[in-house]
Parts: sequence; C-alpha cells; structure tokens
Amino acid sequence: MSLVKRAINAAAIKGSERRPGESRGNCMLRNADLLPVTPERRTWGWKDFSAFWISDGLNLNTFMIASTAVSAGLTWSQAWAAIIVGYFLVAFLIVLTARIGAVYHVSFPIVARSTFGVWGAIWPIINRSAMAAIWYGVQAYIGGQCVTLVLESIAPSYRNMPNHLPESAGLTSAQLLSFAIFSIISLPLACLHPSKIRFFFNFKAVVVPIAAIAFFVWSIVDAKGLGPIVHQPAKLHGSKFGWQFVASLMSCISNMATLALNIPDISRMAKDKRSVTWSQLIAIPMTFSITSFLGIIIASSSQVIYGELIWNPVDLLGQRLKANPYDSGARAGVFFIAFAFIIGQIGVNIAANSLSAGHDLAAACPRFINIRRGSLLCCAIAAAYCPWNLLKDSNNFATYLSAYSLFLSSISGTMMADYYIVKRGVLDMPSLFSASSGRSNSQVPHMYHYWNGINLRAFAAYLAGIAMTVAGFAGVLGANVSETAHRMYILAYPLGFLVSGMVYVALCEVWPVPGGVSVRAHKQFLEPESWEADMIEGTDLAKQLPTESSQTGSDDIEKSSADFKGGAPAGQQQSHEVSDYYLQK
Repeated sequence: MSLVKRAINAAAIKGSERRPGESRGNCMLRNADLLPVTPERRTWGWKDFSAFWISDGLNLNTFMIASTAVSAGLTWSQAWAAIIVGYFLVAFLIVLTARIGAVYHVSFPIVARSTFGVWGAIWPIINRSAMAAIWYGVQAYIGGQCVTLVLESIAPSYRNMPNHLPESAGLTSAQLLSFAIFSIISLPLACLHPSKIRFFFNFKAVVVPIAAIAFFVWSIVDAKGLGPIVHQPAKLHGSKFGWQFVASLMSCISNMATLALNIPDISRMAKDKRSVTWSQLIAIPMTFSITSFLGIIIASSSQVIYGELIWNPVDLLGQRLKANPYDSGARAGVFFIAFAFIIGQIGVNIAANSLSAGHDLAAACPRFINIRRGSLLCCAIAAAYCPWNLLKDSNNFATYLSAYSLFLSSISGTMMADYYIVKRGVLDMPSLFSASSGRSNSQVPHMYHYWNGINLRAFAAYLAGIAMTVAGFAGVLGANVSETAHRMYILAYPLGFLVSGMVYVALCEVWPVPGGVSVRAHKQFLEPESWEADMIEGTDLAKQLPTESSQTGSDDIEKSSADFKGGAPAGQQQSHEVSDYYLQK
C-alpha cells in the first residue's frame, strides 16, 4: 500500500469505509456520526430540553436584539411586546422541526436529503454551515469583548495596550488578542460530541442567570429606580411605529433562523417526540422574553445614567469601568458579570453554530469529516474573516440578521411543507443513506434519488422564496428600491417560508414525488411513533430488503447489526435485518 493511500485511510472517519459490493456513492452518504442515534443514547427528556433553552436563551445576543429595538425608537414596553410575540412564533417553528429529529433520530443534513435529494441536500447543507460559521465569528467576537472586560478588571492597564494594527483593521491589538483568547478557550468544548456536552449547558443555566439578574439590579440602582427608565416617551408614531414593531419582531425570528433548522441535531437525542413539544413551547418564549426584558431595561438605563443610549451591554459594562477604572466594587462587578457572559457565549456558540456546522460538514464530506472535525473547521473559518464589522452599530447588526434569514427561511419552508404536507410525516430511512437510482434494481431503496440525486421541485420552491425579498436585499446593499420592496424585506422570513412552502406543495401536486401524498386525495397525518416502529410493524420497508444482486451484500448487513443491537429494546431482535438496513454498509 502506497504512503498516500495509507494516509488517506488513516484520515478516514469510522463508519465511512466502503464495504464489499457497495457502490462508491453509498459510502459517501454516511459515517458513524450521521447514522440514527441508537436507543441507549436517546437520553434527552422534557427537563433536558427545558434546561437547554433556559441555558441558550440567556446570552448577550438576545440582550443585543432587545437593545436594538429600543435604539430604533421603540419604548421598553413596545419593544418587549414585539419580542414576546416573536419568540412565541419561534417556539412554534422550532417544535415543528425538532419533531422530525425526535421521530427519526437523524440530524438536519439527513432530513434535508428527503426534501432536496441525497445529492441536492449538499446545497442547503453548505449554505447553512457557511451561515453558522459567520455567526460563530460574531458570537466569538462578542465573547472576546467580554474577555477584554475581564482582563481590564484585573489589570486596568490592559486598556492602554499599544495598538499595532491600522485603523482599517476595524479593531485594536488588545481586541484581537481577546478574540484569540476566547476562541482558544472555546476549542476544547467545541470538540465534544453532542451527547457529552449536556453538563456544560446545565452549568451555564445556573451561572448566567445570576449574572444577568445582577447586571439588571445594578442598572436599576444606578438609574435610581425603574421610574426614570420606564417613563421615557415614545419616539415613533403611526406607520413608522408599526413597521419598526414588525422589524423588531422579525429580528427575533431571524436570530433563531439557524436553530429553527438545526434543532434536529439536538432533538435526535430525545427519548420520544413528546419530549420536544411542550417543553420547548413553554421554555423558549418564557426564557427569551425574560432575557429580553432584562436587556431592554439595562439598555434603557444607559439613557438615564449616561445621557445616551448604549445598545450593546458589553459597551455598557465597559462604560462602568471607564468611569471608575480603579474602583474595586465596579471592577469586581464587571469581572464576575463578564466572566459569566463568557460562559454564556461559549454555550450559545456551541449549541447554535459549531454543532450545526459540524453536522453539516460531516454530511457534506462524511469520508473525512465527522462532527468534531466539522466543528473545528467552523472555528477556523470564523477566525478567518472580520466579524467585528457586523457589530459596528445596531443598524449593521439588524441588517445582518435580516440577510441571514433571507436564505434559511426558504430552506425551512420547503422542508416543512415536504414533511408535514407532502409526505405526511413518513420518511424512508434506508433511502436516506442510499445513492442508488433504482434503475438496475428497483428493490434497492432509492426514494430520494429523484433526478440524479436532486429534487428539482425543492430547488424551484427555494428560489421562489428567495425571489420574494431579493429586491429589498439589494436595497440594503445600497441599490435604489421602492418602499414596498424595503417592507417586504423586513418580512423576509415569513414571506420566504410561506412562499417556498406553497410553491413546493403546488409543484408536488402536478409533479408528484416518490412517497408523496396528494392534498386532494388524503388528509390523514401518517407519522409513526418512531422510525423503528414503522419498520417493525409495517411491511413496506421489509419489501426493500436487498437481494443477492443488490449493492449491499448480506454479509455486510450482518456485520453492521452490531452497531444497533446493543441498544435495541428486548423482544425486537427479530427485526434487526430490517432496522439495520439503514446503515447501507
């Protein structure tokens, strides 16, 4: 064996090996991280999902979105009302997507194959992983600002570190060093497998709320009570108020656009689909609304304390140090709050960005990338661009959020329409890991091969959703567009979601997909309790077992059964030949 071939084999991921008799395409669709979660690893119950969202909701990004609404001219009560409505809608979207992961126990990239095709799914996968990497950099830069505050609290002279970077760089040497420190601290946790990170979220759920409440109380005390804060007059009226209210509401949805897609990466570890329903419907709006309220009051207090609105909570903490650089009380307060926010930023970056990018990149190149390597690649990409440019002011930040949701909403709308309306909750697990076209042997699973592995209906719907608001996006980039286009862009997420979904359903009515059900012919929802139950109780998938002439040899199926038998429930051993077939080894 040549040195190059040995190096390639050494770099290959476990579970991606090409088995005897298997096509090259099949082994490009799976590795150990992409296969459905086995029963013994499905440990997340409703309490775990509630704790996850309590942990995730308490982060600086949520503070900043709330503060942006106030800086745009809304009063604290108007901003909070918009945010409450926004996060109730977010909870509904997340439960819709999480349910798929809880039933089939696969991540977003695998679910995407059922909609876009086994090869067509690579586009939404790359699209979303790129967005996750961009967002990772933004969150890491905010975390770096917290590192700066911690170091300045310990040594005030850190503020006076000589700057060796040009003004065009957009940040100072000290800020770059803080960004690097935060990124390095995050790496060990970003490398952990999703099944092993739960302890950190539980720790974060205790530490960060204490810091957020302390910051809230500190702001009220310095503003001499809530009165001066809550009685600030309204600045917007009429249609200006209405559209700003809607824009603030949409910012909440845009903020969660990635999690609305990648929540199956987490929900695949759920005990059952009931674990992801009420826990998230309650925990998401409750946690994010409370966090936003704290952020709104903290931002509004700056107007009373300093005479100007400081929308970034990190800048507000920095202002306290700047006013009293050698005051021990101020330094201690800033140190502990900033340290807790560092923990919060690491947690939200892992949950929303590095894990999702890890799953995506593992699906894009399963032969050489697993979740860990994908997460590390995400971290590297995030360090290679300039996320601080997105946070120069609140307008840049809100613009980025809107652009972020423009592309993801159409993916989400198409996938939800496909699962809930067209396929009625039924997915064929073997076909999700099969590259076969079915031409040579129709018995081999090939439901999601569509046209050369691409579902053209899904891409047409995706483009239709984007087209609805692309003119407004051009206006944000500097083009001269109408007020109507601008307002449609504010509604980017719901327009993209609804238009893409409706176009997809219409196309599937006139051009049916394999496994699809006509809206006119059948209205019953057919989702099984779990994908194993469907394979055990039904005969449709059993008919798809390979014959001697299929790509997958019977010896290889027998070998692969070891991956699943360890966690199989008692009494189900007779079904292993069926349930193991999804491995496609």
